[in-house]
Amino acid sequence: MKTSLSTRFLSEDELVAECRLGNPRAQRVLYDRLSGKMLAVCKRYLRSTEDAEEVLMLGFVKVFRGLEQYRHEGSLTGWVRRIMTNTALSYLRSQRPQHVDIEESTACLTPVAAMAETDLAAADIMRMVEKLPNGYRKIFSMYAVEGYSHVEISNLLGISEGTSKSQFSKARAYLQRQLACCEVGLGQN
Repeated sequence: MKTSLSTRFLSEDELVAECRLGNPRAQRVLYDRLSGKMLAVCKRYLRSTEDAEEVLMLGFVKVFRGLEQYRHEGSLTGWVRRIMTNTALSYLRSQRPQHVDIEESTACLTPVAAMAETDLAAADIMRMVEKLPNGYRKIFSMYAVEGYSHVEISNLLGISEGTSKSQFSKARAYLQRQLACCEVGLGQN
């Protein structure tokens, strides 16, 4: 009787050990287990689905090449998430300028459609976050979603802690204006 690979690797440690040996089926199982969550991480930093998928692939190459460095301190998912975040940040640094200021006149450009009558769903808010300019979205995602401190963000991005705080504050203000626009749109029903 042949057992499926995913049931054969019941523990995370066993799966990591097989991946370290270069077992392609084990690598596929690890990819299948984590790729959905990691694509969501990549999408928080990159607007384009194609770019997010490219970063996902680049990130998993780094994961498989760097598995010898994984020390089983903390979760494997957290370790992979950090690699994906760093890969997305490197990709963004190579593509576009770091910071963009938003003019006040753009405050109410795109209302969120298909909302509940009075409550915004988490998916609606994430869509708003995805529409933030790159610099704002990156710092907002790192601080509010991923849980990095402003000190960690400044070290990762090579910016000052004050810049990180300022960009986060501007992102939050932008999102608050978007939410206000949505509330006005809801009140018109």
